[in-house]
Amino acid sequence: MPSQVLSTQSVGVRAFAALLRSHATATRRLNAQLQADHGLTISDYEVLLRLSSAPDRRMRRVDLAGQVLLTASGITRLLDGLERSGYVERASCDTDRRVVYAVLTEKGAETFERARGSHFAQIDDLFGARLDEDELERLQALLTQLVESDAAPDCGESP
Repeated sequence: MPSQVLSTQSVGVRAFAALLRSHATATRRLNAQLQADHGLTISDYEVLLRLSSAPDRRMRRVDLAGQVLLTASGITRLLDGLERSGYVERASCDTDRRVVYAVLTEKGAETFERARGSHFAQIDDLFGARLDEDELERLQALLTQLVESDAAPDCGESP
């Protein structure tokens, strides 16, 4: 949006536009670094992160899609690539054949661990170069207020 159009908008609209620009800039930079250093996209990394912290390193594909903000077809495409790389495998649910899990493999866990250290350092460099500690804490608190939490049941449980 041109700056003269934005200047006539509410503070909320200007804040949202700044959030979108900031997100795009940070994502582009961090994605390029992950690709160069580890051959992962930022979306690949987020899936590996979610699976690495999930119980038994597994999640229902539908829940994983919701957490990484992808559609069913989007998570399928992403997981297909991670499966081809050997980072993730499919597993079925013993109590509900309709449920399919994404499971982090040992190779996926090792790749995630290698990427995590450098990725966190890159995030700290990106944000630390622009904001001090107090500003970062305020930003984190403000952004957290915008997040909605939706917990989904495990296989066999009713939604």
